[in-house]
Amino acid sequence: MPGLDVTLNGNYTSVEVRYMQQAMAVYGEKVSPPTADKRWKMVTATMRRHGYERDALIETLHTVQQLFGYLDDDSLRFVARSLRQPLSRVYGVATFYHYFTLRPPGEHTCTICLGTACYIKGAPRLVASAERTAGVKVGETSPDGTVSLLSVRCVGSCSLAPVALYDGELAARVQPSDLERRIADWTNHDT
Repeated sequence: MPGLDVTLNGNYTSVEVRYMQQAMAVYGEKVSPPTADKRWKMVTATMRRHGYERDALIETLHTVQQLFGYLDDDSLRFVARSLRQPLSRVYGVATFYHYFTLRPPGEHTCTICLGTACYIKGAPRLVASAERTAGVKVGETSPDGTVSLLSVRCVGSCSLAPVALYDGELAARVQPSDLERRIADWTNHDT
């Protein structure tokens, strides 16, 4: 190719050698956290405990989610660079697993189980009731940031179906009126 200096260096061309040198420089660089927040030390400790190996991705994302409540663009980029992973792979994992969320949660969270037992015992009615009461669809947070409405595939409490989690606490044999009352308490009490 005109203008491109390509020479053979062993088994690699000079272009390939330069690319590998640049890649090694990137891999060897120290990656700084997105902010000075001390919680990043715990995220870094998780990665260090796993030797910054690629298979530490899910556990590292869990740590970020647990500490910050959600995964934002800056945290995903930090994890990708620290673990030497393509950003597309990190986003792929973060969006594939239902546990991870890319938006900040509301002050309160209502999670409805949609597993088979809960579904048969009335989970669709709970979802409709919650969406109507909270004024948002599943997966969204109310505009005032008070309530996040979520669903999960199964929480493993099938004998108590239908179940919901109110701020992480399990509620058994939930009726639409129970759910409406809880969401109304959150929205009215916190105003």
